[in-house]
Amino acid sequence: MNRDSLNGKYALFLHGSADLYGSSLILLFVVESALRLGLIPIVVLPYRGQLSMELQKRGVRVEIQNLGVLRRKYFNPLGLLNRIQKLSSAYRFLAKLHKENRLDLVYSNTLAVLIGAFFSRRKGISHIWHVHEIIPSPTFLVKFLAAQMQRSDNILAVSHSVAQHWEKYGVEKNVKVIHNGIPYRDVQVSKPAFRETLGIMPNHKVVTMVGRVNPGKGQMFFLEMAKEILMKRTDVVFLMAGDPYPGYEYILEEIQVFIKKNKVGNNVIDLGFRSDIAEILAISDIFVLPSILPDSFPTVILEAMGAGLPVVATRSGGSVEMVLEGETGHLIPVSDVQSGVNSIVNLLEDEELRKGMGVKSQARAKQAFGLLRFNEEIENYFYQVLQEKKS
Repeated sequence: MNRDSLNGKYALFLHGSADLYGSSLILLFVVESALRLGLIPIVVLPYRGQLSMELQKRGVRVEIQNLGVLRRKYFNPLGLLNRIQKLSSAYRFLAKLHKENRLDLVYSNTLAVLIGAFFSRRKGISHIWHVHEIIPSPTFLVKFLAAQMQRSDNILAVSHSVAQHWEKYGVEKNVKVIHNGIPYRDVQVSKPAFRETLGIMPNHKVVTMVGRVNPGKGQMFFLEMAKEILMKRTDVVFLMAGDPYPGYEYILEEIQVFIKKNKVGNNVIDLGFRSDIAEILAISDIFVLPSILPDSFPTVILEAMGAGLPVVATRSGGSVEMVLEGETGHLIPVSDVQSGVNSIVNLLEDEELRKGMGVKSQARAKQAFGLLRFNEEIENYFYQVLQEKKS
């Protein structure tokens, strides 16, 4: 495929965060693909953070602008007025960028970023909407977003679960599913010294969950399972890593109250934000993702699989496309504490099963969800979108 025709074309990338969690990490990989295609990327973020630093290391131009991203906290009259004002400012900002650079492509990462769809439609620019979300409610929001996607040229879904969800609301045309991919290295060796810094005894098993603190990730569900297991055995440590989305700090208080009330502080460690997730996974024996709302295609499961861990995840969203029940881990019903406890205890008590699932988990991650596969599919997709616009 001759892609020389893409050299020097400008591509605008819009994202509502500057962290390096799931969707932000995927954006970084997508921008790297754009660079390989010869595109000139301009990335607009709402603030400076880890993502902007990584982009600038790669020589990518980063602009800072509030894009009026949609969050539940704005679902009130004053909040909606605020969003309209921010969207208007963002539109003027993007118009200025377009006038200066003559954009050929606009890429919006996540449904929270609405301005890209409005702007590209008004300016006649090719638009890709990378959809990471399964949103079941409120109904008015779901229908509004579906209507916007129906008018968008190109919908890129991170999983079949995402595509099937929005298909129920009439989003059927121009939908392409590309599973996320991340780089995989050999399994990192567990470091006893690192365990010691966290206060973990050598003979203790480690059960870990990683995820942004929000109502959908299931931190309290994880704690309920931990409490039940610790009533029967005390040789297990439960690690929690992740900081809250703005507005969800109250969940941290709920976590601390639960730990204190149930007297599990010696075996439950809330690490908060960590940049050393690979090291944490290396000392872990089991990974748990207890999402209680549909999780479209959680990248953290890929990281855990790549680290050679069996995964226990709720049977919801993209997890069912990642975890093979009984082979690479277990899929449990949402909020079913007893089912989760049984699955975790089964793995804790059977070392051969646990390690065997971990080996299969890593092999599946590398074969089905590697970064090279993701890069190739993304680059082909971008080329196709730009060529179709040209013709």
